Amino acid sequence: MPESATPPGPVPPHGWRDRTDAGRQLGAALTAYADAPQLLVLGLPRGGVPVAAEVAAALDAPLDVVVVRKIGYALQPELAAGAVAGIAGITGVVRNHDVLSYWRSRSSRADTMFKAAAEEELAEVRRREELFRPGTPVRAVPGATVILVDDGLATGSTMRAALGVVRRLAPAWLVAAAPVACGSAADIPASLADDVVVPWAHSGLDAVGLAYDSFPETTDAEVRAFLGVGGPPWLQ
Repeated sequence: MPESATPPGPVPPHGWRDRTDAGRQLGAALTAYADAPQLLVLGLPRGGVPVAAEVAAALDAPLDVVVVRKIGYALQPELAAGAVAGIAGITGVVRNHDVLSYWRSRSSRADTMFKAAAEEELAEVRRREELFRPGTPVRAVPGATVILVDDGLATGSTMRAALGVVRRLAPAWLVAAAPVACGSAADIPASLADDVVVPWAHSGLDAVGLAYDSFPETTDAEVRAFLGVGGPPWLQ
């Protein structure tokens, strides 16, 4: 197994055209894993799945998902106070302690509100697991080489939540991968990931979407289509 991330090629000066373009280049940065045993690529729905699909194609690996949901700060929902993730009946919660501390300084009910939001998002995780994988078990993770892929790391909370639940399924090797990261989001501890591959790890960008010329919201129907569930999105 590679000891560290594969040195990526040069990052486009203005990022990528779209998630497909980014996924192809991320796949090229992950070629050291092409012959890894029991290779499995897990996309983080929704936006991470188009990127993961290109990575899976480049590495000739099966594609599946680990469902993640952000827990937003009540007064600024785009700011992640944490995240929840679920796969194969296993769920986990990750807290962004800096944001939670700020939230607590503004409200004595911060922890109660966070817990309620986490429970709501966990229910949504379970619903989406069935939506994206109806009646079908997740592909075998124990003993596998698993690459988790998102379209970018803003705070890193969703990736950390996903890594935490997948780790509990005992993969032999666990990789976190994304085309771009904001701030220090790519600084993922070794206890969560055996390798981290982020070609544009210190982008200096304020938001992941700024790395893309085209960054539309990925729909549930598109995720299902990438996974081969329910036919092409325009028929759903």
